[in-house]
Amino acid sequence: MKSAVTGFDALVRPVSARSAVIRILIAADSPTTTSSEICAATTAVGYPETTVRVAVSRMVAAGELIREHRAYTLDPALRARRTELAAPPVRPWDGDWEQVVITAAGRPSAERAALRARLLSLRLAELREGVWLRPANLVRPLPADLTTATIQFRLREVDNPAALTTALWPLADWSSRARLLLDAIENPDPAARFAAVCAALDLLTTDPALPEALQPDDWPVGALRAETSAYLAWVRQLGL
Repeated sequence: MKSAVTGFDALVRPVSARSAVIRILIAADSPTTTSSEICAATTAVGYPETTVRVAVSRMVAAGELIREHRAYTLDPALRARRTELAAPPVRPWDGDWEQVVITAAGRPSAERAALRARLLSLRLAELREGVWLRPANLVRPLPADLTTATIQFRLREVDNPAALTTALWPLADWSSRARLLLDAIENPDPAARFAAVCAALDLLTTDPALPEALQPDDWPVGALRAETSAYLAWVRQLGL
């Protein structure tokens, strides 16, 4: 029991007022809103108004919020994270796989880390060092600029795709985390519920977007997306 509580505490962490403002404005229908609207939304999710006003002031000074005519606009680079909230578009899976092999060597650690983050954002998973795979069910080509550091392949059907999927992603751990968050989102405390939703959104950025044939039984990604979508819709109804 103790290890489960520790794991939960690591999964759902307090969200700072600054991060709360950013997440709320990312979810909003418009990138521009008033101070009173920001305060109304953040107090509804459990933050004191004085704390929010201090956070907004600091964000303006840092250039994260642009103030003009008593309204605030979220920095476009932060607003661009809105795409992370959406589920990756998928198509029927025909058994093919995408494979990316890293060919560039001797790169600085910062470049290696950036390439790794890029491949993860494309929902690829590393089978072994330098070899990345995923089922070819996403509606997107691999970016052409990756060819400067990689070779890209299209594989036909592989033997035992379910076993390969399990080797690529820690599906049991992902499912366990998702179920903890589904329970946490039911918390009646506004701040705790908001923190759980934020943790769920972070987890969903690592959703492998598997075709139905490769999803484990009772795979919780659909339920988690439904809960977070409903919550974000409620936030938008606060007037943002």
